[in-house]
Amino acid sequence: MIDPITLTVIQSGLQQVCDEMDLSFSRAAFSPVIAEANDRSDGIYSAADGSLIAQGSMGLPVFVGTMQFSTRTLIEMIRDGKAAAPKPGDIYIVNDPYLGGTHLMDVRFAMPVWRNGEIFCWLSNTGHWPDTGGAVPGGFSASATAVEQEGLRLPPVRLFKEGEMDAEIYAIICSNIRVADQRIGDVKAQAAALYVGEARLTRLLDRYGDDVVEEAIGELRTRAAQQMRASIAAITVGSYESVAYVDSDGVVNEPLEIRLKVIADGDGLTFDFTGSSLPCAGPMNSVWATTQSSVYLAMRHIFPDVPISAGAFEPLTIHRPEGTFLDARYPRPVSGCAAEVSQRIAEAVFAALVGALPDLVTAAPAGTSGNFALGGEVPEEGRSYVMYQISGGGYGGYAGGDGISNGCSTIGISKSPPVEIMEQQFPVLYHRYALHEGSGGAGQYRGGFGLDYEVELLRGTARASFVMDHGRFGPQGALGGADGGVNRVEVTRGGERFVPEHLSKAQDIALTAGDRVRVRTPGGGGYGPVEDRDPELVAEDVRLGRYSAEEARRLFGVERP
Repeated sequence: MIDPITLTVIQSGLQQVCDEMDLSFSRAAFSPVIAEANDRSDGIYSAADGSLIAQGSMGLPVFVGTMQFSTRTLIEMIRDGKAAAPKPGDIYIVNDPYLGGTHLMDVRFAMPVWRNGEIFCWLSNTGHWPDTGGAVPGGFSASATAVEQEGLRLPPVRLFKEGEMDAEIYAIICSNIRVADQRIGDVKAQAAALYVGEARLTRLLDRYGDDVVEEAIGELRTRAAQQMRASIAAITVGSYESVAYVDSDGVVNEPLEIRLKVIADGDGLTFDFTGSSLPCAGPMNSVWATTQSSVYLAMRHIFPDVPISAGAFEPLTIHRPEGTFLDARYPRPVSGCAAEVSQRIAEAVFAALVGALPDLVTAAPAGTSGNFALGGEVPEEGRSYVMYQISGGGYGGYAGGDGISNGCSTIGISKSPPVEIMEQQFPVLYHRYALHEGSGGAGQYRGGFGLDYEVELLRGTARASFVMDHGRFGPQGALGGADGGVNRVEVTRGGERFVPEHLSKAQDIALTAGDRVRVRTPGGGGYGPVEDRDPELVAEDVRLGRYSAEEARRLFGVERP
């Protein structure tokens, strides 16, 4: 049996391998969404079934499950002869959402690590490419009714063969995406991260031996399962229910329902989404892999001390929600699944369990990635571009205090690229970048505030698209707290201001120099009864301009803040 010290060192070593892959990927990538916003992730996966061994601490949590499922699907396809058998130095590329993925812009690379002529494990990473073709720049087609309208769909193919990039496959990819000349930087960065991981992992294996490392991996998985079960034991046996809403699917302007029942039996949790809305016409469908991963990441938020590995998921049973929009099948459009629907699923988990675990679960966070894509041309410079902006929002209040303001999305650690970088890379000017004042949901502990930014197109022409959410319903309050403020999108074009029909979803809005887009992201839900909030805290918020005096009276019932 492996001793505790060696086990701890190997666990840290595996984590370090993944962290170095994350850093290498970000530092070498060209696109700001990867290099600055860190919309990427790297991990190590089992050679037998693709199960998660370790993932970088700086990677997006939503990829915890999806990369496991996509790696598992790749292994199965190789075994069935549906994908080419690998050789040392081969790297597969895949972005097919229905093969364990998310949306088309999340492009996965996978590479086997060989030891003594056999595959010891797989390394995999995901990077958000700014564009993969489709109807609109950036891929977030709010009105898409089929996945082909969202971009190029790639099955698992070997982009790198024995260490050399296949020029023909790369040419096919570049012929179907915008600003293709910039993708070579991201492609090489993504591949280089895997090679870095291979080198670091090889060093670890050489030091401790393959058998010892393999034993440690098995023990870590067992312990993660035990820790998750021990954490779940704190939940009183019973059934817990919730409902979360997606504003609309971008095509039909009606809400979608996520109905969840969580059953706790003392040893594990069962998640049942029976009764959720039917598959939708627009891009707010979620593929099965993303639905599962959304539950996993929600539980990671609730029990952050449980180590990341496939073992942590073993006590969680998720019934496949067949016949609903949470189990999208080809050719349903899915561009909103990873960034938006996943966060509504997590919100449903939080809302179901906050009563059972009031000290661990928060009110709902902003729950949208604020996907804003701008694709255009600058004729005088002879270049085209695709700008992709993600943004933060307010976190929900919790038992220990107020929610964080302008925090990253529920699904990851991605951050908004610095304004200076965006203005340097693209012909835009940010006129405003501040807190969305008044957006925090009232409660004993109020929600955090969202972000308020306004950007102007300076030169040329462009097309703007949005796939966001929480424009109709604000993030849910908890245990008597009020909902957070909603997402607000306004476009000023030719001097006239308008709000999109679907509030925070629209596509192909034509812009010319001088036109502006303003986005105010949601605030977090409030926690606990409003009447229990300390009036001095309300007064402090008013003094700092977070709420007006009128808002303080209306939301908190404080006459003289």
